[in-house]
Amino acid sequence: MKKSRFTEEQIIGLLKKAEAGMPIKELCRKGGFSDVTFYKWRAKFGGMDVPDSKQLKELDSENAKLKKLLAEAHLDMHALKSVLGVKR
Repeated sequence: MKKSRFTEEQIIGLLKKAEAGMPIKELCRKGGFSDVTFYKWRAKFGGMDVPDSKQLKELDSENAKLKKLLAEAHLDMHALKSVLGVKR
């Protein structure tokens, strides 16, 4: 996945400017990003503050670790079943 040029703090700052009344087209032109990107950011970060985004990032990384552990556990279970000859 491509890394964003903007930090989460910058994105939230841009969203706050739009909420304050700055036209979205002008904000996108000055910021150097498309309006589609703006709407994706608004869907993900809309209504958040900086601490909320940091917490979201931590939860996402924890979720990824848990998914990896679950996948490894399922592989181990499948390997044990095949070795022991247990039918499903």
